[in-house]
Amino acid sequence: MRSIMVLNSKGGSGKSTVATSIASYYATQGKKVMLVDLDPQASSLEWLEARPSGRSSITGVDGSGGHFRIPRSADYVVYDTPAAVHGRELSDFLRRAQSIIIPVLPSPIDMRAATPFIQKVLNNGRIARKEARVALIANRCRETYNIYHELDHYLRKVRKAPFISVLRETQNYVRAAERGLGIFELAPYSVRKDLDQWDPIIRWLNSKRSLPMS
Repeated sequence: MRSIMVLNSKGGSGKSTVATSIASYYATQGKKVMLVDLDPQASSLEWLEARPSGRSSITGVDGSGGHFRIPRSADYVVYDTPAAVHGRELSDFLRRAQSIIIPVLPSPIDMRAATPFIQKVLNNGRIARKEARVALIANRCRETYNIYHELDHYLRKVRKAPFISVLRETQNYVRAAERGLGIFELAPYSVRKDLDQWDPIIRWLNSKRSLPMS
């Protein structure tokens, strides 16, 4: 069973969008996918409620109370996490995942908040022992903005966590979310650039580089 977590202590970083996109990708590949929403706001579960019945099945789990069960039959478990995660709660979350993706927005506030949080994650014993792997992505970026280039430079300097992709700001994600779909389920001609940006993320998740050391 593969376990993937989207994590950032800063609210509004696009965790639910990234988590639902990952869940929908593996569902379209014929995998049995569970989407566990650890956030009391339940954005991922609301996305599932809007999902058309004819689409690839994804099982939603409300994990906000801390008590839930993952059946052994699941191929992939994708965790969407709340904001303001620190201390014991952060450690508990990290124990659940093999692969962790941290999305960071191109704003000074988000970049300042990300610095100590990323370091806390990398200093966690499980991460330090490579029992789980971490990767960084830049989210909701406009390449024409100077702050995008600052974020790109910042993420590339982080040691022990690869910077794997940049996701642009586009209405495609909004349209997908409204319909309970992932970016992979929209018409390919309309999301070609987005799929290109997702390719290195999927390649990382499907590679040994995202898995714990055996």
